Amino acid sequence: MRSAISLVYPPSCVACRGATAEAQGLCPACWSGVGFIERPYCERLGTPFAVDLGDGVVSPAAIAEPPAFARARAVCRFDGTARELVHRLKYGDRLELAITLGRMMTQAGREILVEADCIVPVPLHRTRLWRRRFNQAAALATVVARQSGVALAPEALTRVKRTKQQIGLTRPQRVENLQGAFKVLPKMRATIAGRRILLVDDVLTTGSTVNAAARALLRAGASHVDVLTFARVVTDG
Repeated sequence: MRSAISLVYPPSCVACRGATAEAQGLCPACWSGVGFIERPYCERLGTPFAVDLGDGVVSPAAIAEPPAFARARAVCRFDGTARELVHRLKYGDRLELAITLGRMMTQAGREILVEADCIVPVPLHRTRLWRRRFNQAAALATVVARQSGVALAPEALTRVKRTKQQIGLTRPQRVENLQGAFKVLPKMRATIAGRRILLVDDVLTTGSTVNAAARALLRAGASHVDVLTFARVVTDG
């Protein structure tokens, strides 16, 4: 049946629609356009190092401003093919891209997934969810949970404050914008208390959003919060 389907609908690259060997994959050209993040990197922030400084090294940025979460991991840099894929998922109604991106996230996050008790997506405010029709973080979290076998808690965290768009805001403005934005409702506290949580989002920019979400989870009794995203902004130097 699969062979027959592939003859009628040959597999194509999810980025450029060019021919690929398997469905839901990237062609060689698009694959080479993804800036994968691999060790060596900061153990806290997951930002890549130019040289290998040894195991467990933490970057100056993580020391100067320790994040609320324990560790962050991402598949790749937020540029080139990765940026295009995220924008198509987020704004182009290409919900099927969550399958490809989620599978890649499962591989990139396997180190922290084995320790996770529960996967929680970063939520959208209900008004933004109504306009966008789906939450890309929840779509990615669903794939990661299915691939890894870790329990998914899509309603564990709620966005109670309608925040401004983060684009164009400075770091202090982002922090202020997200103050009090997330909350674990009383009925969900039993799901969170004492658990090691893996927080999932599409992109990590300055870390303000996942920091605010991690604090809400920790206040609700989570023992530990890690972060997994598809892409992250990396500023060289």
